[in-house]
Amino acid sequence: MRIGDGSAARTRETSGEVVVPPSGVGGVPTGSTSNIAHIGASQATADGEVARTQALVRLARIALSRADALVREEAGSMRARDEAAAGLATARAAADAAQVQRRLLGPSVGAMSNQATLWVRVPVFGTDMGEVGRARPASIRPLGDATALPRSARAVQAPPSANATAGTVDLYFALDNRDRAYRVGQRVAVALPLGGTQAGLSVPAAAIVRDIYGGEWVYRRTAPNTYVRQRIEVASVAGGQALLSRGLGRGAEVVTDGAAELFGTEFGTPH
Repeated sequence: MRIGDGSAARTRETSGEVVVPPSGVGGVPTGSTSNIAHIGASQATADGEVARTQALVRLARIALSRADALVREEAGSMRARDEAAAGLATARAAADAAQVQRRLLGPSVGAMSNQATLWVRVPVFGTDMGEVGRARPASIRPLGDATALPRSARAVQAPPSANATAGTVDLYFALDNRDRAYRVGQRVAVALPLGGTQAGLSVPAAAIVRDIYGGEWVYRRTAPNTYVRQRIEVASVAGGQALLSRGLGRGAEVVTDGAAELFGTEFGTPH
């Protein structure tokens, strides 16, 4: 096939980590570096505090009901009823605070692997933040598996986090995981959307073969039934077409169907 010009939306290839999203506003995502045993112990303590404050609310409500009944029967004081009302308000405030604190700890440890939606944490250099288009989804696929179908992930707001030593800022993307294809802590390849488009030479993605070191090659036709392996550099892949940043000239002919077989014949490796 003779290659020609093409264009594609600008993207930047990087990597990310699958994490558990927080269950409440302001919560912190749970990643592979989190101490799961410590989180589980904190959740158990928080669950107990929620139960305790809810019991206090029930007792305060009963006390207010009794004080109000005594006032209606002219057997109790208004002050006692007001104090009971204040006690109920205090108990409710404590219960609300306990529930908020529990939500900040995220879903239970046992349910972390059963989330229908997971987040992907992507460290981005601070100097590149302005180029990332947050209005467009990122593309996610398993790291090291170039043949896997990418999955779209939308940008989400999360508590600010960064690594001052590496100079990176964390971006988060929500990933549909109802089929349980991804696991917490898994490293993934991420194509971050950038502004604008880029032009270049376009070849079918099926024409590209990769060596064990990740090098990208195509087989260029130099004469009838004669093919030479040519090193290329892929800028982006979308819709089955790869946009090249260098390696081929306009009008070159490359092998599409059978590139893997040529690669296996050259190195003696079956495909």
